[in-house]
Amino acid sequence: MASRVLLVEDEPDIRDLIVLHLRHDGYEVGTAVSGEDALAQVRQAPPDLVILDLMLPGMGGLEVCRRLRQDRVTASLPIVMLTAKADEVDRVVGLELGADDYVVKPFSPKELLARVRAVLRRTRPGPSAPPSTFGALAVDPAAYRVTVGGEPVTLTPKEFDLLRALVDAHGRVLSREFLLDRVWGYARAGEIESRTVDVHVRRLRVKLGVEGRRIRTVKSVGYRFEPDSA
Repeated sequence: MASRVLLVEDEPDIRDLIVLHLRHDGYEVGTAVSGEDALAQVRQAPPDLVILDLMLPGMGGLEVCRRLRQDRVTASLPIVMLTAKADEVDRVVGLELGADDYVVKPFSPKELLARVRAVLRRTRPGPSAPPSTFGALAVDPAAYRVTVGGEPVTLTPKEFDLLRALVDAHGRVLSREFLLDRVWGYARAGEIESRTVDVHVRRLRVKLGVEGRRIRTVKSVGYRFEPDSA
């Protein structure tokens, strides 16, 4: 079954171009031209992924992202932001709110499609792998599920992928560059991309509560997951 993408973009030329390429790539595509319209459509029929422009009439994309992440039903819905090149602050805020990736305008449709494919690929269960347990923390890759003390923890796709990458390293230190390549697919790390890792680690620690202390910062290098003690 084809994945369904909701494109939230108010500029007709950009919207038509993206829709054309998404459909050519085999996706079912719905469109919204405002934040309010996007939220209404998501509530009615949640898509597999949202492409969200930040500059929208009325309710902006950042507010849409915030509301989607606050709603338990859509908290883990994959979101790819579209931002203007100069909107560095908005990009950082969007990532802090829980967006999974971003593409800067003007962009290549091929780049956007690559981001969409990468995010969707990581949200689908891969080959069966046994669950891992660390104290009260349990990570089940096959079910794409994380629990702490038996209670489910709602993670975004990128947060889950980040946690799994750290867990799979078995205590080794992972650099930000490695994590960007493994989790986000960035071949090169700029300042914003490096901050992306830090933002997601911070959010992951908060969501995991006490167990989040297992994710240790290695100064000037990156991060390490401590499997033996929190």
